[in-house]
Amino acid sequence: MKEKIKNYIYRVRFEQVIFGYILKWILITAVAGALIGSASALLLSSLNWATDYRESHLWIIGLLPLAGLVIGLIYHYFAGTAARGNNFLIEEIHSAHNIIPFKMAPLVYIGTVLTHLFGGSAGREGTGVQMGGAIADFMSRIFRMHPYDRKIMIQIGIGAGFASVFGTPLAGAVFALEVIIVGRMRYDAILPIFLASFFANYACHAWGIKHTVYHITQVPGLDVDILLWVLLASVFFGLTARLFSRSIEFWSRTAKKYVAYAPFRPLLGGICIALCVWIMGTTKYIGLGVPVIVNSFSETQMWYDFLLKLILTTFTIGVGFKGGEVTPLFFVGATLGSALSAVIPLPLSFMAGIGFVAVFAGATNTPIACTFMGIELFGVEAGIYLGVACVASYLFSGHTGIYTAQIVGSPKHIAYWKSKKGTTID
Repeated sequence: MKEKIKNYIYRVRFEQVIFGYILKWILITAVAGALIGSASALLLSSLNWATDYRESHLWIIGLLPLAGLVIGLIYHYFAGTAARGNNFLIEEIHSAHNIIPFKMAPLVYIGTVLTHLFGGSAGREGTGVQMGGAIADFMSRIFRMHPYDRKIMIQIGIGAGFASVFGTPLAGAVFALEVIIVGRMRYDAILPIFLASFFANYACHAWGIKHTVYHITQVPGLDVDILLWVLLASVFFGLTARLFSRSIEFWSRTAKKYVAYAPFRPLLGGICIALCVWIMGTTKYIGLGVPVIVNSFSETQMWYDFLLKLILTTFTIGVGFKGGEVTPLFFVGATLGSALSAVIPLPLSFMAGIGFVAVFAGATNTPIACTFMGIELFGVEAGIYLGVACVASYLFSGHTGIYTAQIVGSPKHIAYWKSKKGTTID
């Protein structure tokens, strides 16, 4: 009888602890989600304004070098550790050593808006994630959280920022879990991250922000031949993702080698980008490129579109301009898939959608998050093909990635495993 009473008391206490745990994170993530979602709404509305203004005043692209100098000076003299961007957030989750300065949020916001306003080729995911991480870590200091919970808060910031920027709360949550260690996820943070992603996405929509809608108009039925074609296309998607990651590293290394004074790197880089736009006579490959992404689902794109966007984006980020890489990765993947539909016997919109998520998966090493993103954006009908494409691209991208602070938790394949477990992505 005494043993039964003890077991009953234990169960009651356990349920009370779980209830308190859930209530605690509901309250914290509701506040964090509201703040981060609002920050993302401000970012998205600002980028829409910057894009519209630039496209109606094309002369402003000539001032890109000056904007680059301003960004370079701000980050060189004021950013400190915040200049390390997304990799700094990942490093702090691995082993907390530094406070993530709140100034990271306004600095990356200003740098990203200036980059887009004057004609740089960049995205918005990195900005949303950094703003989210800075806000979440600031909250952890206010609430005097334990270092263990602080790591969860940083992941909350990553997931909430991603979810609200793209309107994909499920993918945002899984992305925050998956991006830290390649091949592994920490499940103790699942509830807080999922809650924060929901609240952030809800808050962003509450401000009247509308996310771009993409449509796969024709999804093939389940067939072995189609699966094999998807696998073949995914080889190209994975290799393209690898090229994207390596190119950022190449431009960054080259800029540092030949330009010692950091603020001059985006200045000189801005001159090169402005000249490229003038020579090409089009703004198709700068900014977010959302109209081109949308067109990729209905019109076959030129074979070189993905390559020009890849070069301009990796150069923009590599020389020191601010913004994310993910939306340009969508551009690269969608246009490549669209172009491949001319030689691969699969529907145009289907190939664009597969490329959209697969190149992203290979470049970020997050195949599960990208599969969920595809399902959220395109519907569950293409789910199995989206999943296969993301995993295949992830494999063929090798142990490379746009986030160099990622740690390899388990190898993608034994053929890739040339160093000890726990090493970073090279």
